[in-house]
Amino acid sequence: MLKQCMDEDNLHRRLRKIVGQVQAVDRMIEEDIPCEDILSQINAAKSALHRAGQVILEGHIRHCVRDGIEHGDPDQTIANFTKAVERFANMN
Repeated sequence: MLKQCMDEDNLHRRLRKIVGQVQAVDRMIEEDIPCEDILSQINAAKSALHRAGQVILEGHIRHCVRDGIEHGDPDQTIANFTKAVERFANMN
């Protein structure tokens, strides 16, 4: 269902950037970069991952939730939405 909910290319682009940020952290550790700089890079990767989660949740609302309420089982749709929001909230 994910492919129906959002711009797949946008999400792949975001994830490639996150992978690059995590690889940069690994290089920084090898290069003995100051801890505060490494933590800053980790925070940037965490923020980017959070934003990717927001993109997925927004797509879920726009497509899956709307479609489920209009054409499916509204109660199950609400239960699935609640589960998605709980999982997103636990990312922090």
